Amino acid sequence: MKSEKSSWVPTNPKYDPNQPMQIGGQAVIEGVMMRAPGMVATAVRRSNGAIVVNRHSFRSLNERFGLQKLPIVRGAVGLIDMMYLGIKTLNWSAEVAMLDAQAEEAKKNGKPNAGNKPKSQSRLALIMTLVFALTLGIGIFFVTPLFVTSRLFELEQTALEFNLVAGAIRILILIGYLAAISFMRDIKRLFQYHGAEHKAVFTFELNGELIPSVAQRHTRFHPRCGTSFLLIVMFVAIISFAVLDSFLIRWFGEMTLLLRLVTHLPFIPVVGGIAYEFIKFSAKHSTTWWGRIIVAPGLWLQKITTKEPDESQLDVALVALRCALGLEDARHYSFGEVAAVQTALSSR
Repeated sequence: MKSEKSSWVPTNPKYDPNQPMQIGGQAVIEGVMMRAPGMVATAVRRSNGAIVVNRHSFRSLNERFGLQKLPIVRGAVGLIDMMYLGIKTLNWSAEVAMLDAQAEEAKKNGKPNAGNKPKSQSRLALIMTLVFALTLGIGIFFVTPLFVTSRLFELEQTALEFNLVAGAIRILILIGYLAAISFMRDIKRLFQYHGAEHKAVFTFELNGELIPSVAQRHTRFHPRCGTSFLLIVMFVAIISFAVLDSFLIRWFGEMTLLLRLVTHLPFIPVVGGIAYEFIKFSAKHSTTWWGRIIVAPGLWLQKITTKEPDESQLDVALVALRCALGLEDARHYSFGEVAAVQTALSSR
């Protein structure tokens, strides 16, 4: 992933609720990725306290192929798009962490540090990582519930009941997995940065000053969170697969595990697309009484996946946001610039 090399021109974007800018992000290792229209910036806090930023232009597949106005399709395509971008930025933050670990090891051994910039991962490697992540996720959250429900319950010839049980198992696996990893020290840090990302986005959406003291006042629970999206996907899957199964049972007369696997798996992108439209609609109406009911389960789940950030973590999230929006020059946080400033300070 290469940083943007073109000249920087400051901008002054403002959030308009009637024509909202699509601002979103993701927590990464010791940092936050922020996405603004046409731009992505990832800020990471290094072990020495310095913040480094990788900023680059980005056009989604929906934008490239003009799919923004196609309901369901835009959600299915956007899901793959964001997974690719998420893995790419997460790998970059991992490279930064690895550099710091190598520098610390070299320091202990009295050797010079060999590298000072993270390496870019090839597109093929990223695609292979994405395919592996998708395969693993589908295996755990879609194949396993179907298999367990078929083996433990005599519901195979029913549409709604089978998918209600499979959906409940799917949701329990998700909640159990998130709850289990939340006790890990590194994951706790990641969830704190997740909370920082939400607070930073809220600050921008409320036209607040993008500084930690202002961002800290806002809630860490956001209705458009990816965690909420996962939960909504699972609720939508129950209804969607039940409708699909009812047609299949009428058509074939008998339902088997193999038939469910063959038909459900290709239908997953459609489920993701429907869930995207649902969360987009519910986020616009999250202030109404019925909207609050719809987004409530996702906000409850964020009690696990987000933690209260400290000021330094908020600072990282806001740097990423300001750089993504063009409010700050990302080159001030490049590896070369940070190294030069540290050298100057250490020589005094």
